[in-house]
Amino acid sequence: MENPEVESDFLRSVHALLRELDGHHPAFQSERGMLRWTLHKKIDRNPSNGVLLIKILVKELERAERCNYRQYIIPLLHTLMYTLVKVPCIPDDLYERVYDFCKKLFTLPKPYCTIGLGYARQLKLERTIPGILYQRMVSAEQSLKNDSFPYQEKVFMFVDPDLLSEAVCRALVAEIKAAQISQCARSCMLYVIERALTAVLKDHCNVRNLLDILKAKPLDVTEHCFQQVVAANEHAGREARTEYRQCIEELERIYSTVLSTSEKNLGQTSVEESSDIPLPNPNISFHLWTDVDQLWKELVLFIRSPSQSCDQDSPSPELDNFEFQEVGPDYDYYDEQTRFSILSNDSGIERDLPTLGDEVPPSCSADADRSRLQRKGGMKKKGSSLNSIAFLHSGCTGQGSTTAGKLHRKSGGSIMEPMVPMKRLHTARVLVLGDDRVLGRLAQAYYSMRKRESRRAFLTPRLKVLFYYVPVVEEPPVTPCSGPCLRAYALPDQSEPCELAAYLGRADPWYESNINTLCHMIPKLATMPSSPSKATVSELFIIDVIAYYVRLGLHPIFFQIYAVKLHFNNTALEPIENTFLIEMSVTPEEFSPSRESTLMKKKAVTEVPGVDLTLAYKKVLLSNREKEEAVSLRSTGLIMKAIPSSKTEDLVCLNVNIAEVIKTTNLSGRSYSLVANKIRTRDINIRSTEQRTFTVCLDKDSKRVYKNVISIEVSPCLEPSYCLQKTQTRRTSFHEEEDVGLAKYLPKSLLLPINTFAGIIQ
Repeated sequence: MENPEVESDFLRSVHALLRELDGHHPAFQSERGMLRWTLHKKIDRNPSNGVLLIKILVKELERAERCNYRQYIIPLLHTLMYTLVKVPCIPDDLYERVYDFCKKLFTLPKPYCTIGLGYARQLKLERTIPGILYQRMVSAEQSLKNDSFPYQEKVFMFVDPDLLSEAVCRALVAEIKAAQISQCARSCMLYVIERALTAVLKDHCNVRNLLDILKAKPLDVTEHCFQQVVAANEHAGREARTEYRQCIEELERIYSTVLSTSEKNLGQTSVEESSDIPLPNPNISFHLWTDVDQLWKELVLFIRSPSQSCDQDSPSPELDNFEFQEVGPDYDYYDEQTRFSILSNDSGIERDLPTLGDEVPPSCSADADRSRLQRKGGMKKKGSSLNSIAFLHSGCTGQGSTTAGKLHRKSGGSIMEPMVPMKRLHTARVLVLGDDRVLGRLAQAYYSMRKRESRRAFLTPRLKVLFYYVPVVEEPPVTPCSGPCLRAYALPDQSEPCELAAYLGRADPWYESNINTLCHMIPKLATMPSSPSKATVSELFIIDVIAYYVRLGLHPIFFQIYAVKLHFNNTALEPIENTFLIEMSVTPEEFSPSRESTLMKKKAVTEVPGVDLTLAYKKVLLSNREKEEAVSLRSTGLIMKAIPSSKTEDLVCLNVNIAEVIKTTNLSGRSYSLVANKIRTRDINIRSTEQRTFTVCLDKDSKRVYKNVISIEVSPCLEPSYCLQKTQTRRTSFHEEEDVGLAKYLPKSLLLPINTFAGIIQ
């Protein structure tokens, strides 16, 4: 029976959530990000009220569709579906109303139609097999080994210790440990069993007695029961609806078999009398990010861990077509490409690099080694054991794997053996915390992974990698290295520490409400004194919000990574190649004339600041055309921004802000003035026409500052697999400027995907 007080409380909470999205109520600014969490916590404490909340959310969704309030649709739909996973039993009429609403979204543009399609598929599956979404979510996130649903997931939380304080890191670790209290394998398997029997058999079973019996039994009995329950639901989910009756009969048989092993007095327990079934938080591992290659190493260990065994039977084709992230679009077009390693065992000479089709095995002859070109005077660094072929391929002799000594060609050949397609059963959700500087380092690590995988693909066929970002700035905010330069050289102050997060918030309002609010909240929570309730699972705010983000944030926004090549004043130094994602600042180094030259001056002359530069670039126009430009000017500094500052400037290009020095002559003598110019380009070359050098800072990071630079080349970073295919094609083709062979099917630019709740909302 519905409670009017509870209904009124839910209605107030939902309306407050909608007013928060409007952003016109300053009274709610202190509670931003807390309203959604509080609403779902009410359901966790009393799941029987979940049906009432779903009814309210359905009414609000239908009203938003009638009144054309599109800004409410995606947040309300996410809130509804997350509630539906938590609530065990939903009436069929509610399923029908939500399903009909999702079908109406098919006529709207992206991302509404994409989200509607994904949720419609999930609703259809959940209505056929009640509780299967909960079962698949817990099985995948907790890596519960079973043959029917072998998909496994893990959240990798990376924190740079140079950007966040020790107090913040300790607070995050404390919440992760507190969340793991209810995440042991036995407890999670019991949750799945209880949820399946409650949703399918409803009040025809005594779930409490069943769980008490399983808790008293050895662990292998619980595992066997879990395997049977999952197999029954998965078989019914892959077959037609007529097989659902067999699922009910199978669960009744499992229930009777377990109860027959006990002498307890069995009674009937209704659904309302059963205990609450929590939704455990995902498996999260905390990592202090100190090495660029650390991300790749952790992902390799994730694949190679004993719980992530590759020796599993190939699932059925129906299961292969299923992806747990059905809500999100498939961007495997970018994720399937290959990547290089910074730490390499080759000689560094292009002639010595093996091609994709005929990689030289480790046991090559001594004569072949002597015939190669050698680099003299160098030190060959021994690679980590993670780089060895034996380590990467050992234990992965199951589906889709190949032996270490057998290679397959990419195209043609009558003796070519058919390559077994890999099943990507593992999903790594990489979550980074910090400001723009940690994103710059993430772009470096991502580029390193692409290069490594382009040489020898190991992770790409087996693992799906999703990137998430939570902005965190401690008070007082750390001033980036480019901040003082902007004020000193009369450019507009653009020293915002989280520019990319601000852009994500403009593109996706639900990201702004739930994730951007953590920017200053996490440091505040870290400094608060701990309380007894802090250790309870029900009060874990940060981990709960992160779990909500990684579960429903399945729509990526792609950001162009830019490659930069720096040439130094000392010709003995080799040019340095690097990448940046958000910004690059260029400031001239201080020029101090000698004392003798100053004393020789007979009259005072106004010294003009800055340095003479020559800029060659392709101007980007709104018509998407490019125009070659070349200018010479004197400047006191410039900043290249890759992230647009507003929706009106949402072009995939570099916004170069230049502080130009304009010399003037009047009756009082010579003088100068500073004028801020702005150009849009995708690639640019900057050269100093005098002996003055300048300092370059990448992504506001004080650790990525280069001095004595004389010229700079900036262009979009190319996909390493495209570069490798292009290099191989040039050896056999005379059309160097054209993309032929596999190169024309590969993306040229390297894009970093950051997941949000909806992507870019038009």
